[in-house]
Amino acid sequence: MYDYISGTISELNPAYVVVDNNGLGYMINISLTTYNEVSKTSRDDIVKLYVYEAIREDAHVLFGFATKHERELFMMLISVSGVGPNTARMILSSLSPADLEQCIANGNVSLLKSVKGIGGKTAQRILVDLKDKIKVASDTLLDSNSAPSAVYDEALAALVMLGFTQQMSQKALKKLLKENPAITVEEAIKKSLKMM
Repeated sequence: MYDYISGTISELNPAYVVVDNNGLGYMINISLTTYNEVSKTSRDDIVKLYVYEAIREDAHVLFGFATKHERELFMMLISVSGVGPNTARMILSSLSPADLEQCIANGNVSLLKSVKGIGGKTAQRILVDLKDKIKVASDTLLDSNSAPSAVYDEALAALVMLGFTQQMSQKALKKLLKENPAITVEEAIKKSLKMM
């Protein structure tokens, strides 16, 4: 199993990053939290992503995380019955690690249910299975400043890659950008996920 992959970024968007390691490009699925961290680096900087390899019959899929802590939360989530790697990534894209820990510690079912693909039973199962494993921390995310049109384009691309229709995504993003023109890509995607 891989522990981490480091290299330069050859491609980056809110759903995945391609890391060039000695001429070999690794396509790594990422959460919005990791995207926010990785997008602060320049193309020539070396990035290090802690990875989890999901092996399926038809593919070997890499999921990458900016911190070991986020990867630990991801692995806790996928240990819950009914939560697969893509669902766990969706949860970590909708809630920051600190928000997720707070949500589980407080037993906040409604916040978990606001994540696309999480129903009442799955939310309850996550809370019951992980309540004793979570230590509440106070991590905060730094916002990235982007032009509204760039925010719209990147958020739209991410939502479409996550499986939402273009029309539904555009409607949600236009409403959000109208209400808050200074919104970041990460915030736009998180709020759109809660609206759809």
